Amino acid sequence: MSTVITAQMVSVLREKTGAGLLDCKKALTEANADFDQAETILRKKGVASAAKKADRTANDGLIESYIHLGGKVGVLIEVNCETDFVARTDDFTALGERLARAVAEDAAVASVDALLAAPLDGEKAQDRIVAAIAKLGENVVVKRVARLAVDSGVVGGYVHAGGKLGVLVALEADEAGAGLEALARDVSMHVAAADPTPVAVSREGVSAELLASEREIYRKQALAEGKPEKIIDKIVEGKLNKYVSEIALVEQPFVKDPDKSVGDLLATRGAVNVSGFERFKLGRGDEAEAE
Repeated sequence: MSTVITAQMVSVLREKTGAGLLDCKKALTEANADFDQAETILRKKGVASAAKKADRTANDGLIESYIHLGGKVGVLIEVNCETDFVARTDDFTALGERLARAVAEDAAVASVDALLAAPLDGEKAQDRIVAAIAKLGENVVVKRVARLAVDSGVVGGYVHAGGKLGVLVALEADEAGAGLEALARDVSMHVAAADPTPVAVSREGVSAELLASEREIYRKQALAEGKPEKIIDKIVEGKLNKYVSEIALVEQPFVKDPDKSVGDLLATRGAVNVSGFERFKLGRGDEAEAE
């Protein structure tokens, strides 16, 4: 004899799983009111549902920032969904925050694949995402993960434009404190706003590939303009030097005070160095961050 499925039973299962009322009632009926079995049924259906949605484009979402261990560790994570409506829900933002916290707490999961396989409150992160897909009704994809840490200093973060743009900056210094935290935030805001976007901390960090590409462009421009061959190298190197000064973070004019560079700003605080930075713009995970 089958057990009568009451509205209260359905409500309890819905509260626990986040599944729809009708799905909960069907699962309880199939499981003859066994809640554990009903939950398993719903999870299996969720996996099937997620598989169907996996090919759907996920171009919206959020950039989540999480600072851990008193400012010693910072994380940026990009989580994509299909619409801005879902991106602004509490369930989606809570998922992003929990995933970011998992990366902050364990350096071994500082990549997308490692994060998806990592344990999260008793289950794999990938299973948590599958459950979110079933509940939210949209494809959910972890696009990118970045983690910065310092031994001495602070990692600061800044998220702009409703979670569409996020920055992390790691400052190495002998001492931390409110002043250094404010400086890290100021530099993070600069990285978010600077045009052109910095691609390296200093000119020494600009990739040889990028320099070679720009050098070739400037050479072709000089030839097209009919410049004498004997001065082309000098023209190219002059343009290249200007370009590098524009994309090296510490050489850029500070956005809050263009009369000084970011390097000048750091120098006013003593022995402070930028050991690294990350900039995520929503939807740019498959492209270079330079704009």
